[in-house]
Amino acid sequence: MQAKGASTWPATPGAPTIGTATAGTANCASVTFTAPACTGYPSGGITGYRVISTPGCFSNTGASSPVVVSGLSTGTSYTFKAQATNANGYGALSAASNSVTATIVTCATYTTAGTYSWVAPTGVISVAVVAIGAGGKSNVSATGLRSGSGGGLGYKNNISVTPGNSYTVVVGATAVTAGSSYFCSTSVVRGGGGAYSSSSPQAGGTYTGDGGGNGGYAGAGYSAGGAGGYSGNGGNGTSCGTGGSGSGGGGGGGGAIVYPSTCCQYGGAGGGVGIFGQGSNGTGGTTASTIAYGGGGGSSGSNGSNSNPTTPPRGGVYGGGGGSRASNTTSNCGAVGAVRIVWCSGGARGTPSFPSTNVGA
Repeated sequence: MQAKGASTWPATPGAPTIGTATAGTANCASVTFTAPACTGYPSGGITGYRVISTPGCFSNTGASSPVVVSGLSTGTSYTFKAQATNANGYGALSAASNSVTATIVTCATYTTAGTYSWVAPTGVISVAVVAIGAGGKSNVSATGLRSGSGGGLGYKNNISVTPGNSYTVVVGATAVTAGSSYFCSTSVVRGGGGAYSSSSPQAGGTYTGDGGGNGGYAGAGYSAGGAGGYSGNGGNGTSCGTGGSGSGGGGGGGGAIVYPSTCCQYGGAGGGVGIFGQGSNGTGGTTASTIAYGGGGGSSGSNGSNSNPTTPPRGGVYGGGGGSRASNTTSNCGAVGAVRIVWCSGGARGTPSFPSTNVGA
């Protein structure tokens, strides 16, 4: 009793103060905590910590905060408690942490023009990739209106990769001749960039891969083309009238309006295409009293738009060509390209295969 009162009787540490649990990207969570004031007896101090999950009792140990707990189930919500140990064993459990939901990353998305490096995760030996080229820019030159053709879309499945190795990813930017988007190299999988038209229609971007579609052409100086589809081409722009609808999930072409009476001076932007697999076709813009934009195609593709009435219509993401407006010389209204890499990991997501198998969000 004297030893107990003098705190010299063998005792385990007190309970740590729990901190914050943060879900990782591979069915794990990182848990922080603060050491307890009471380290127990003898005075050798705390030798480590253990963190335990609820549910499942998944646990891991560490010398200090934080401790990462692995093996969690995707989509399950977990809380965590921490305990300290010394020469006498583990002490009391802390209070429960905040709740987190286990996740696992099975895709990488690039939607800003530039060059990147993607590193293959542990255990990943095969990927599926979709690449969409940028839409052609719009412009008004000394020779008349200029609109952009749509970017091409290409996809490729079962691309072999080595875990830990780095691979080049390029996302195309809009330009007079817009940039291609690709993975590894343009010979593996590529969506070609569009361009801007002259007095005759301008062809859209082409593609490389297992499948895909070419971008829609820009009309003879007026309306823009839509982005290519997963199994068909983007809708074509028009010189005057209604734009073409996309096929195979492609973006719709822009329409041109008659203004003021019989002269087409305003051309709609092309619709973009989504990166989550083949969806519905984008519709063509129709002749109207306002600029007619092409509709978005694929899964989550967006319509052409016009964020400012004093500038040419902007192509829909991703890959839509930029429209034209006779009263303004602003350019670069085509849409950026995109690259999406999809894989299966840790039992999450079945083997992906474009155009539409296990490639959703």
